[in-house]
Amino acid sequence: MGEIISWIIVGLVAGGLASALTSGRTPGGLLGVVGVGILGAVLGGWAWSLLFGAGPSTFLGSVILGVFGAMAVLTLLRRSGSVRYRA
Repeated sequence: MGEIISWIIVGLVAGGLASALTSGRTPGGLLGVVGVGILGAVLGGWAWSLLFGAGPSTFLGSVILGVFGAMAVLTLLRRSGSVRYRA
């Protein structure tokens, strides 16, 4: 249970930072930010483990990888044109 909570916290921090660092809106509000952050953290951790053989060992490392991964996910979502925003 604690691991799930830590993923949500990493997702929230990573998604929020990625949203602030990239231009444009994040789809889905707070849940979208958390979802993009978690997906970004998984993507970043997977890419890191492919390159270096192991995932990050600290919370800060997870957040940094999550931010880069979430920025990639946000860029792909925004460029795909499939995300619609309410006025």
